[in-house]
Amino acid sequence: MGRNALPVVVIGAGPQGLAAAAHLAERASPVVVLEAGDGPAAAVADWGHVRLFSGWPELIDAAGARVLAPTGWTAPTTGYPTGAQWISGYLAPLAAALGERIRYGARVVGVSRLGRDLLVDAGRGEQPFTVHVQPAEGEEYRLQARAVIDASGTWSTPNPAGADGLPALGERAAADLLSYRIPDFRDRGGFEGKHTVVVGSGHSAITAVLALARMARRDPSTTVTWALRRATAGNAFGGGGADELPARGALGVTAREFVDAGLVSLVTGFRVERVVREHDRPVLIAEDGRMLTADRVVVLTGFRPDLSFLSELRLELDPTLQAPVRIAAEVDPNVHSCGSVAATGAADLAQPEPGFYLVGAKSYGRAPTFLALTGYEQVRSVVAELAGDHEAARRRELVLPDTGVCGGAGAFDAAGGSCCALPSQVLQIGRAAASV
Repeated sequence: MGRNALPVVVIGAGPQGLAAAAHLAERASPVVVLEAGDGPAAAVADWGHVRLFSGWPELIDAAGARVLAPTGWTAPTTGYPTGAQWISGYLAPLAAALGERIRYGARVVGVSRLGRDLLVDAGRGEQPFTVHVQPAEGEEYRLQARAVIDASGTWSTPNPAGADGLPALGERAAADLLSYRIPDFRDRGGFEGKHTVVVGSGHSAITAVLALARMARRDPSTTVTWALRRATAGNAFGGGGADELPARGALGVTAREFVDAGLVSLVTGFRVERVVREHDRPVLIAEDGRMLTADRVVVLTGFRPDLSFLSELRLELDPTLQAPVRIAAEVDPNVHSCGSVAATGAADLAQPEPGFYLVGAKSYGRAPTFLALTGYEQVRSVVAELAGDHEAARRRELVLPDTGVCGGAGAFDAAGGSCCALPSQVLQIGRAAASV
């Protein structure tokens, strides 16, 4: 089989992986989607109980909608779905329409070039990719591919509680007392009448804090502590009414209201150094010696990309974010200023290994600002480039909504103002939802 007749391999059957497959199918390009889970959007299913802050129109890829049109599918147009509703209303039908192009229970354990390890230059670009797959059942095998689109996301690699990016001392030993995902708070038994500490400052952390605060409002014996690493809480409350995604802006507005009402105890500058177990309760100890004793600890400090199975590919990644270097400055929370993050395309995502692309949340590395819309524009551009439609690949078809925030820019150790701080009076809009 000639290299051009080989399929494009897409890693991950999440929102961006399915969108990539839809675009490839529209261009009559052979495609194989490899999904480690046992169904479409397996990572989304893990947080299926969480409501998104993006509305339905921002969650449906144009090519995906076109692939679904002959099936009689109708696109939802209003509302903010939960993860489970996103799957049932769009992602699962799209996966069904793509049919046998998707292989479930197929975990990618390595990607390289045929007969070439990382060191070899000679003829490297002319060789197809080899994708090593460990199926849920059976023996490991490999596929050859003319290109690889890695849309595997970051869900499998959450950041630890430790403030230095490594698990805190004792964190691994106490892992059974900690959760690294937004719990399903519909099961209230594990939280009502108990003290929960939430570590983290992003939208996922706020979502957990809000759910717990509502429990505390109903039952005063339920207590909530929100632990932030920063010395000031200004950035944590987001852009409020300045956010062009109203439900996202409402997260911070409501969080501030609950803190002001005393339903949430806010602790700033708390950088976890050690986790100890006392009578089967976790105790967090900060670098400055402060201690928080809890019944439950929910660690929502972000995610990072799993690059382990890409070790034989030549990648050009930003040393800070672990994202493609051409988009790093645009999404870096250390320097990002107030306003929108620009859309990114094939030229921004291209790697020294021709034909390999990181897309979706994984393309943002450790940055927390990814939206589904961003990924859909990425895969549209990447597939156009792979099809030789360079004009379409260069074209930008997306203007992202203004966040009204500046990510992590500003002081970290010292309290002070921030361009991200909410105005003193804001109108509550929408209802709390979670980020994706």
